[in-house]
Amino acid sequence: MDRLRIYIDHLDNLAIALLIFFISILLGLLLKFILFKLLGLYNRSSNPRLATSLTKHLNRPLTLFLPLLFLAMALPTVPLSDKSIYVLRRVLEIFTILGFAWIMIKLVSVGQDIVRHKYDIGKTDNFRERKLITQLQFIRRLSIIVIAFIAGSMVLLQFEAVRSLGTGLLTSAGIAGVVIGFAAQRSLANLLAGLQIAFTQPIRIDDVLVLENEFGRVEEITLTYVVVRIWDNRRLILPLNYFIEKPFQNWTRSSIDILATVYFYMDYNVPVDELRKELHRILAGSEQWNGEVIGLQVTDAQQDNVQLRALFSARNSGDAWDLRCLVREKMLYFIQKNYPEALPKVRTSVSGSIATK
Repeated sequence: MDRLRIYIDHLDNLAIALLIFFISILLGLLLKFILFKLLGLYNRSSNPRLATSLTKHLNRPLTLFLPLLFLAMALPTVPLSDKSIYVLRRVLEIFTILGFAWIMIKLVSVGQDIVRHKYDIGKTDNFRERKLITQLQFIRRLSIIVIAFIAGSMVLLQFEAVRSLGTGLLTSAGIAGVVIGFAAQRSLANLLAGLQIAFTQPIRIDDVLVLENEFGRVEEITLTYVVVRIWDNRRLILPLNYFIEKPFQNWTRSSIDILATVYFYMDYNVPVDELRKELHRILAGSEQWNGEVIGLQVTDAQQDNVQLRALFSARNSGDAWDLRCLVREKMLYFIQKNYPEALPKVRTSVSGSIATK
């Protein structure tokens, strides 16, 4: 009879504990609902972008964190044994730490959304925006690593065995650091290169590069590598320290405008002034030319031809490429139609008499 009464009391305590847990979870979800409603009402008129970003990124983390917070506060009132309370407290502390770390990581993403919205990288003159976005991406990834490392350390410290090993771990930390340093030498070099790239910025997001005999744009900069989107939509993956150790061309390092050149090899009787006038006419009718630089010069004279260089400016590398193609096509058509004698020729002179029978 006593055992039955103990069993019934145990079931009653378990039912009360489950009821307390249910109410705590319900209160946490209710608080999250109220917070998001108030946030939406406050930011709907003044800053809807912030409300949208917070709702998008914090919905699931707060769904986990707030009920856990209420469960931790209600735990002392739960009618369970001390051992059960101790185990539940440790489990709740671990999940609360993980939930809080999740919130902090998502807040970093919220900050990134706000900065990206304020500094639009899609506009034409996006030099400042590319600089900020490049730094932002590196800081975001580094922040996530730091948050995850701190959260993981706090979770491990919840276990008595780990805390008791703390002194021994600190004693061997120097030796372990040396071993890890040698093992991860290239990874650490890439990480330091990423830090240097983020703040000295030899490259930025959306920079136009010529490297490894390829032409492309910087699409992504991670903590260990850079993704360059080649003109034909292939991706070139390079480690970060490549951009510290090897030379490459950056066509948008200080500004996005660029000078473009086209070379023509003509006969000596080419009418340079007429070609110069035609170049002005072609560029004046093109939307890609920014109206700043134009010129046609004889830059070399070989034995059988002269070299003409057409020089002109464009707003960006894409426009410069289109202008090069346009100038080649129009100028060649103009020369073929009006001055075909100016096209390159090979001259041969024959001297002496031809013997006849």
